[in-house]
Amino acid sequence: MKKRILITGSNGLLGQKLVDLLTKQPQVELIATARGANRLPFGDGYEYQPMDITDRQQVLDVVGRTRPQVIIHTAAMTNVDQCEAEKEACWAQNVRAVEYLIEACRANDVFLVHVSTDFIFDGADGPYDEEAAANPISFYGWSKYAAEKAVIHSGIRWGIARTILVYGIAHDMSRTNIILWVKKSLEEGKNIKVVTDQWRTPTLAEDLALGCWLIADQEAEGVFNISGKDFLTPYEMAIKTADYFRLDQSLINQADSSTFTQPARRPPRTGFILDKPRRVLGYEPKSFEEGIAVLAGQL
Repeated sequence: MKKRILITGSNGLLGQKLVDLLTKQPQVELIATARGANRLPFGDGYEYQPMDITDRQQVLDVVGRTRPQVIIHTAAMTNVDQCEAEKEACWAQNVRAVEYLIEACRANDVFLVHVSTDFIFDGADGPYDEEAAANPISFYGWSKYAAEKAVIHSGIRWGIARTILVYGIAHDMSRTNIILWVKKSLEEGKNIKVVTDQWRTPTLAEDLALGCWLIADQEAEGVFNISGKDFLTPYEMAIKTADYFRLDQSLINQADSSTFTQPARRPPRTGFILDKPRRVLGYEPKSFEEGIAVLAGQL
C-alpha cells in the first residue's frame, strides 16, 4: 500500500530536502505544495499543487482533492525579527494557517506532522526534553507555541517535530546559514564577531527531513525533539567551520549577544535532549562536523 503524503512549503529549505528524500521512498506518493509556482529543481516522482496556507478555502480544496494520509507542515514565517515587526503576517502564517490545516485534516482523517521550534522556550535552562514547560520571549516564539497548542488540542492525530537552528543548502535560496556566512567571510579576509553566550543543537536540514519522515511513516503521535546532537555556541560552530575549510580562525572574534541589537529577544540556552526520538523513532542525527561535510559536498 502506498502512503500519500502532502508537504507544505516545498520551495523552502526543509521542503526541498523532504521532496528529495520522499521521492526516493518507493512506498510514498508525494504531493508538494507551496505558494505560487513550483521552484524545485527536480520535477519527477511527485505532483505539485500551488497552495497558499493562509487561504482557508484553498487549503480545504487542495487537501480535499488530493486526499493525503499524512500532511507534513513545513511552511512558516521563521525570520524572528520580521515576525516581531509584522505581527499580523506572522500570526496569519504561523497560527491561522495551522488552524486551516487542522480543519482540513479533521475533514479528511489526515495525520498531521507539524514542525515547531526551540523558540517556544525562554532559554533559561536548556537543553530541553519534550516535557519541558514553554515560555516564549519573542512574538515568533509565541506564534509557534500557539500553533502547537492548536495542534495538541485539535482532536486529530498528530506528531510535532521541534527543531533548532536548521542549516543546509537548497536550490534558489536567498537566506544563508552560519556555515556559509563564516566560510564566505573568512575567504574574503573579513573579521567577524560571533557570540559565545548562546547555546544550540544546530540541525542539518537533511536530518530534520529524516525526522519528519520517521514521524510520518510511523504516524508516531506526540512531541519529538528533532535536532542535531552537538551542544554548541555560534562561536564554536564558526571555529569548527574554519577548521573544516582550513580557513584563518584568527579572524573570528568572540562577542556576547548584548553587542548586537536585534528587535526580537533570543533564548540564550536551548538545545534538545534526543532520548525520545532515538528510542521511539530510531532517529540518529549527524554530528556538526559531519553536517559541514554534507553541506560542503553540495557546494
